[in-house]
Amino acid sequence: MTTTTRTLTVPGGRLHYEVRGSGPLLLLAASPMGADAFAPMADALADRYTVVTHDPRGIGRSPLDDPTQDSTPDLRADDVAALLDALQADTADMFGTSGGAVTGLALAVRQPGRLRTLVAHEPPLLRLLPDATAQLAAVEDTVAALHRDGLGAAWQRFMQQAGYHDEHPEENTEEGAGGYEPSQQDLADGTRFFAHELWHTTSYRLDVAALAAGPVRVVVGLGAESHKLLTYRTSIALAEGLGGTPVDYPGEHTGFVGHPGAFAEALHAALR
Repeated sequence: MTTTTRTLTVPGGRLHYEVRGSGPLLLLAASPMGADAFAPMADALADRYTVVTHDPRGIGRSPLDDPTQDSTPDLRADDVAALLDALQADTADMFGTSGGAVTGLALAVRQPGRLRTLVAHEPPLLRLLPDATAQLAAVEDTVAALHRDGLGAAWQRFMQQAGYHDEHPEENTEEGAGGYEPSQQDLADGTRFFAHELWHTTSYRLDVAALAAGPVRVVVGLGAESHKLLTYRTSIALAEGLGGTPVDYPGEHTGFVGHPGAFAEALHAALR
């Protein structure tokens, strides 16, 4: 499968993006994960869609003029709209996962005419929860841990709050990482995520009423194995706010990485 790599200048930076296949336009977006995480699933969809993936602003191959600029859902939504403009597309379908789901939801509210169907997979919208104050305070503690104790401490707090700590406690330590050695880019992306993105994504105030009244068809996606995760609760809350129920997808929060083929088929079914 041929992949075309391109660069788009946006306000404050440049976006690395990739285009595969042919057919209706489909955007796959995460945050902070970049285009590489979607490659196997994008390949599986490229026989039916023109699939577009990208590195979010400030991550990977998408540098910012000011590296200390915060990454907000609204800014990232504007970046997606700019990608559509660059592709000369009025509208597209979109799959957004985690922070990328919040990006898509922001776009659906800000520029609803740009999306047809949005599959919002496990958006971490903490303000939808009854214990939002405590959850957001925990996010603040995670950001503080980065500045006080370093990236490893921030990841450990993040994983515990997300719900992975009790299920896989050995994965929340350096000894449990299976000898994985992060690259300098991994370290830079992780630091940026905690310092400039995590709070803005998890504290985003989604106008659920405007979303429900708008023209975008929103499908809330939920990992079939995500029951112990915090994003299980936020996904249920969003679906209830929209008057529906979540649609199951393979795996848990990053199921599209572990099960790209099955995930692609489930996504195709939702879009169809």
